[in-house]
Amino acid sequence: MSSWAKRDWRRAAAPAGAAVALAVFFTGLMAAVVGASPLDAVGALVSGSVGSGGSLAATLLRTSPLLLTGLAVMLAFRSGVFNIGAEGQLLVGALAATAVATRTGSWTGQAVLVLLAGAVAGALWAGIAALLRDRRGVNEVITTILLNFVALYLVSYAVDGPLKEQSGAYPQSDPFPMTAELWRLVPGTRLHVGLLIGVTAVFVVGALLSRTSLGLRLRSAGLNPRAAQVAGFPVGRDLFLAFAISGALAGLAGAIEVAGVTGRLYERVSPGYGYTAIAIALLGGLRSGGVLLAALFFAALSTGAAAMERTAGISAVLAVAIQGATLLAVAMINRTSWTGLAAASKASDSESIGVA
Repeated sequence: MSSWAKRDWRRAAAPAGAAVALAVFFTGLMAAVVGASPLDAVGALVSGSVGSGGSLAATLLRTSPLLLTGLAVMLAFRSGVFNIGAEGQLLVGALAATAVATRTGSWTGQAVLVLLAGAVAGALWAGIAALLRDRRGVNEVITTILLNFVALYLVSYAVDGPLKEQSGAYPQSDPFPMTAELWRLVPGTRLHVGLLIGVTAVFVVGALLSRTSLGLRLRSAGLNPRAAQVAGFPVGRDLFLAFAISGALAGLAGAIEVAGVTGRLYERVSPGYGYTAIAIALLGGLRSGGVLLAALFFAALSTGAAAMERTAGISAVLAVAIQGATLLAVAMINRTSWTGLAAASKASDSESIGVA
């Protein structure tokens, strides 16, 4: 690994390390407030997230969708595009993947087409916001937020209509055939190949932003779109590509979730991965390496919360409060990651690194 890459990973690790320390502190503090033992609460949180093979597998399983949606938001933000629609893009990706899995029979290699369908659907869904921004000047924050709700109700309609299971008992799709499911990495666990896809995406997105002409143009557009236009860059086309790639990553996350975890589509299939992705991208300093660490942190906090409720008698709902308090504290400590998207991009624009 080059010296530039090592320095970038250290920069990415700083806010993540602060987040872990602060999460432990706030867990103990909130446990004391509700009258529980702080040591028991922290111990339950740690053991429930990484304390055993099963808990570690559960944390890594939760990491996959958080990682891909976090990368989707990060890439868009670095390009000057405020994509708040990762949740909707994830949902339409899951919807398209389900349609392919349950309506095309069962055949070898079906899982690849399932993932491809999810990525394409997410890209097309993000393209709606890109088109409205380019042709009508509609702010993408508004359109992507609204498209999240459209996607949510589209899934609800699908599982209670054309994709409803044949028995008609519940508003959900038929189960995926085995040929459409993702391969398991560790026998006896639900950990699947989607984790490898997510980690691979970290390096692909990093290389795209730091080592390609498209990445240079995207970062330039994110820093100063007017200057990029003066330099002759096709800003409109590049921002459309940023939307499409961002949507494809989020759509892929949705396909991986239904093909690797749930095995079918139903309402509320996502607990809000696309919204959490915004915090992950910012906590990661808008760098792909930082997004990986932030996704692991959020996944561990989520899986450890259930164990904290069982062992220490502390409601898992407090895990959300812990996340919020941790993010606010990190924002104050590490202002360079939060004082603006341009500032975060500018910190690495002059560097040539393996992971942006």
